[in-house]
Amino acid sequence: MKKSTNPLDYQHIPRPVAAMPKDFAAGETIQPHRHRRAQLIYAATGVMRVKTPAGLFVVLPLRALWVPPGTEHSLRMEGTVGMRTLYIEPAAARGMPGTCAVIEVGALLRALILAAMDVPVEYDPKGRGGLIMRLILDELRAAPRLPLSIPMPGDRRLARLCGSLLKHPDADATLDHWGEHVGASARTLARLFRRETGLSFGEWRAQARLVEGLSLLSAGKPVGGVAAKLGYRSASAFTQMFRRALGKTPREYLAR
Repeated sequence: MKKSTNPLDYQHIPRPVAAMPKDFAAGETIQPHRHRRAQLIYAATGVMRVKTPAGLFVVLPLRALWVPPGTEHSLRMEGTVGMRTLYIEPAAARGMPGTCAVIEVGALLRALILAAMDVPVEYDPKGRGGLIMRLILDELRAAPRLPLSIPMPGDRRLARLCGSLLKHPDADATLDHWGEHVGASARTLARLFRRETGLSFGEWRAQARLVEGLSLLSAGKPVGGVAAKLGYRSASAFTQMFRRALGKTPREYLAR
């Protein structure tokens, strides 16, 4: 029997974990919404952008996004996406982050997530289905968290600046320029960046470029083209930033 692709059908089932497979075409979107259960968003194939009030996340292969219960979020598919979602009861999610987090999906966790998609909705808690779901919860708690989010500010002036940079990641204007554009001094903007995102202006822009670069690389774009699109003078400059942030060159990272 084919599983439902309506998330509402998974929120109140009498099991701690529910697994929903759903495929999307490139460019499809899911408008802002929230669930009573926690959610693990994983792309077996493709790349997704997930936006929350606190930040922007790009869900790449071998990565998943943890979304705590009740967190508003929207999604956009950057290509054809095979989304594999786990809905987890709040009580079963103890020990997981209280905010959205990017999680590294190792070989075992990936195999368990994919296996869960074939488990009946009301699986036998003492049988194979129950064992798979318990192993998933154990693996999620042990999985490394990765700093691959773009924190978004609440201040409207800073939000306007950040929105422009996300649309034009190659922009290299100074805070003085942006101050004239959004109606605040460079000093005020610098203070707001630290207070609302935990990063300096330069750190935030580098993080935004890193996440965008990962999305483009995962879509098969060449390193040189990605570097140019993000405003780097050369592929080696982009590679240096990438290695500093993730400990690997783009090619080494994608080779995994």
